[in-house]
Amino acid sequence: MHDNSTRMTRIERMNADKTILHEELTGSIIKAFYAVYNALGFGFLEKVYENALAIELEKLGLSVQRQHPITVYYDTSVVGEYYADIIVNSLVIIELKAVESLRQEHIAQLTNYLKATDTQVGLLFNFGAKPEFKRLVDTSFKNPRRSAKSASSAGHFFHA
Repeated sequence: MHDNSTRMTRIERMNADKTILHEELTGSIIKAFYAVYNALGFGFLEKVYENALAIELEKLGLSVQRQHPITVYYDTSVVGEYYADIIVNSLVIIELKAVESLRQEHIAQLTNYLKATDTQVGLLFNFGAKPEFKRLVDTSFKNPRRSAKSASSAGHFFHA
């Protein structure tokens, strides 16, 4: 029989082996989200939260790109262009919502943004009556420059 200190050590070791991609950066972004939510509450349009979150992220010394264009390809043809609300340090896409609660289509939107770019990590924030966030990681990511064909193919995603 093992005592609790041995069991705790094993659990700590297991958790240490599970690294989260861009953990420190996403942790800072999530804290900024809650700082903005706590200051503004809910009820504003997404643009207000986008502006406030950008200010908060810049105060942390992070690089912020707002309304960054994302080109979508089908085969080798451009079929559309969308705009990511915020991209931080060219590593994390942030999609903002101000809705009652996050829905599957919001997750699908961010998933598609990740598939169409060379970005692996996305954060979905909801400034609703109750603050919510989801962290998505594209685990099928292999090449830092996606071809048009791979941008339209299905990837493997998980919520972290």
